[in-house]
Amino acid sequence: MIDLATLIAFTLTAGAIVLSPGPDTVLILRYALNSGRRVGFATVLGVQIGLVGHTLLAIFGISLIVASSPVLFKTVAVLGAAYLAWIGIQGFRGTTLKFDSTGPAISAQKAIRDATLCNLLNPKVIILFLALLPNFVDPARGSVTGQLIILSALLVVINVIWQAPLAWAADAVRGWLSRPRVQKVVNYSTGAFLLLFAGLMLWEHLILS
Repeated sequence: MIDLATLIAFTLTAGAIVLSPGPDTVLILRYALNSGRRVGFATVLGVQIGLVGHTLLAIFGISLIVASSPVLFKTVAVLGAAYLAWIGIQGFRGTTLKFDSTGPAISAQKAIRDATLCNLLNPKVIILFLALLPNFVDPARGSVTGQLIILSALLVVINVIWQAPLAWAADAVRGWLSRPRVQKVVNYSTGAFLLLFAGLMLWEHLILS
């Protein structure tokens, strides 16, 4: 249903996005530092629950677009590639991450709830799903829903591979990620890759087609 080259390209692109520290990363480190690894892992679980929610929305929305208009689907893919380019550009602007771990102890239930809501209510994640997934879905290769489920499951796996170690070694990772030089390397490398991918997608959709 999805060829190997597409899966590799998706893995690299999704990996670049996941490695870019955002609200999910900050929340995982904050709760893990505040209340221990168990709560950190609960926060990671909450993030994945939020991603499943976004997956359901994306499956419904993208499938509806494909069914209604191939031209509209292509337009969404082009806009998505442009949005990924914008994310890449932001990487070169730099960020300063703050991991405040003060406050009362957090329960695992609260960690799951907060992480789920943080992910579900983040408009950037919604836009990201609509920007990323259409560029790797080919209606000619079979079920669009099936392809979206495979890609979304892979995204969850990539998230867990990155976020679970964050929760496990929160103190050491916090110090590492807080270094300006490390932030610069992460931001520049992921930003450059996203710009490259977005350029290739825009070339394919606007020039070659």
